[in-house]
Amino acid sequence: MNLNAVSADLLKRPDLPLVIEQVRHQLEGEAKRREKFRDWLGEDQKAEYINGEIIMHTPVKRNHLRVSENLTTLLGIHIRLHQQGIIMVEKALIGLTRNDYEPDICYFTKERAAVFTDDRVVFPAPDFVVEIVSKKTSKIDRGIKHTDYASHGVIEYWIIDPARKTLEQFVRVGNDTEFMPASKLLIGQIVSSVVIAGFDIPVAALFEEDACLEALKKMIQPDSTGKL
Repeated sequence: MNLNAVSADLLKRPDLPLVIEQVRHQLEGEAKRREKFRDWLGEDQKAEYINGEIIMHTPVKRNHLRVSENLTTLLGIHIRLHQQGIIMVEKALIGLTRNDYEPDICYFTKERAAVFTDDRVVFPAPDFVVEIVSKKTSKIDRGIKHTDYASHGVIEYWIIDPARKTLEQFVRVGNDTEFMPASKLLIGQIVSSVVIAGFDIPVAALFEEDACLEALKKMIQPDSTGKL
């Protein structure tokens, strides 16, 4: 959604002051409920606060867990070998302007992560986000999260579908507030991260244990020059 176009349409409305007042009142109520949500949210709950509503998440299927485990392992090893930043999995609370999300996986550069204290609970928009979709979450992951992540500065967004074994890679260029159209990748192809330098893995490594192991071996095995 183009924010400039939305603003231009609003400015044409003769009742704009009334609209602004209604929106302000609505957002004030949302903010109060959001505070209560954060107080209520515990370590054992998987929930998000989206446009004034609490969205509860149910337990996920094994294929979802497999993707999460494989990608977390590969990402974790890569960024530690190259000292590139930090990843957070499942329970990191990302607080954007209006909504609170708990992405499946997110990444912050080393420079940005350096300011995070050990007792921090709410984090800003990451540099890189991964959502592993299901039938229940697909609409949100492809809709409001897609828009929200882009408008708040997330540079790279992956949507992984364990059932179809596909990866959609979205990238935001420069100061744009929208992602470019997705690059849809399948088993047999290589995905190269834009944000995490040198992180190039076979798409199959997300879904198949053997492919993940092979990718991991290549990641940690020195080349002919002795370098990782």
